[in-house]
Amino acid sequence: MPALDLDFVRAQFPAFAHPETGAWVMAENAGGAYAPRHVVDKLHHYMVATKVQPYWVSDPSSEVGRAMDRSHTQWAEALNAEREEVMFGPSTSMNTYVLSHALKAELRQGDEVIVTNQDHEANVGAWRRLADGNSGIVVREWAVDPKTGRLDLAGLKRLLNERTKLVSVTHCSNIAGEINDIPAIARLVHAAGARLAVDAVSYAPHMIADMKALRADFYYFSLYKVFGPHQGLMYVQRDSLERIANQGHYFNAKLLGKRLTPAGPQHGEIACAGGVIDYFEEVAAHEGLVGTGAGARVRAVMERFHAHECEQASRVLTLLRDKGARIIGPETAEVHKRAATIAFVPKRGTPEGVMGHLAKRKIAIGGGADFYARRLIEAVGVDPEVGVARVSLVHYNSAADVDRVLEALGEVI
Repeated sequence: MPALDLDFVRAQFPAFAHPETGAWVMAENAGGAYAPRHVVDKLHHYMVATKVQPYWVSDPSSEVGRAMDRSHTQWAEALNAEREEVMFGPSTSMNTYVLSHALKAELRQGDEVIVTNQDHEANVGAWRRLADGNSGIVVREWAVDPKTGRLDLAGLKRLLNERTKLVSVTHCSNIAGEINDIPAIARLVHAAGARLAVDAVSYAPHMIADMKALRADFYYFSLYKVFGPHQGLMYVQRDSLERIANQGHYFNAKLLGKRLTPAGPQHGEIACAGGVIDYFEEVAAHEGLVGTGAGARVRAVMERFHAHECEQASRVLTLLRDKGARIIGPETAEVHKRAATIAFVPKRGTPEGVMGHLAKRKIAIGGGADFYARRLIEAVGVDPEVGVARVSLVHYNSAADVDRVLEALGEVI
């Protein structure tokens, strides 16, 4: 695969030209990634020119309405989904909470929900709360391997039964970094007569999935980690959406796209969200990548992104292995097997100390935290009060960035 033109890519991000942020290596992208000019410019335009109630007849109002509609259409096309199946919300945490509340109306005493202990708490917590009180709903745990933090399909098979109604799993752990085989999981779940909810917050920055090929019933992620505004995006497969308990205003109950949005839409964030797709399209054109439809082009360019990320992640993993650090998750970075999100426990020093050492060299990583995946941290035998260190790369991280990361890590771990 041809090398990604990093000079062109990085030129699209204002942060790299900024006198302060441009001096830093951003290697904590799993906590939130930079936005390209396509998003920044659209949000700036909204704030200065169209920050009004949308969809009325005045020019600023109708303009922002068109921008919001365009973003909605672009993301639906990118995901290979129907427009009504895609909805925006204030955050993935809130979207998951609303979805779980809606699905609770369909569950009966004795029904079972399967969750993992690999997930971010924003996902797993909402589903675990279904068993609160006297609901009679049973929550069962698909547990990770305590040595690696990885999930095994055999564990899911042992839990599935005729009472299973829903399985919730992460597409990619924000700690273990492993990309779970969602199509294989979907086949097992659907064969058992259950539905599948997938948290893609740590997957979507590296690959935008095709909803029809993936076969998840519910799928959600955070746009601010996918180079966009601070907002959540959620896909709900039409069959489920048509029967789900309405969580919006009663007079919007027949509008499928509003059934899971109890709050008013974030106009500016939605208006600029399509800028992410504009950015992907521009890079695809620059790289000579073509495809039938926006979704095919987006996936083609992200395949190139992912290959570059795996190359750089392999360098980090090699150093960690050589230095005797404990890596959580896969120890190699195979394409479509691992994201460039690498959590580790240093052989010497503390995760927080590693973070501080790198910060002095203007390298941003995370450290001394559980990253809201406390159940996973505890499951692999790490003290959550000490936590892990985390290097998380995305496509705009250059080989030179990783050179700096490796040099600094080599000094301290």
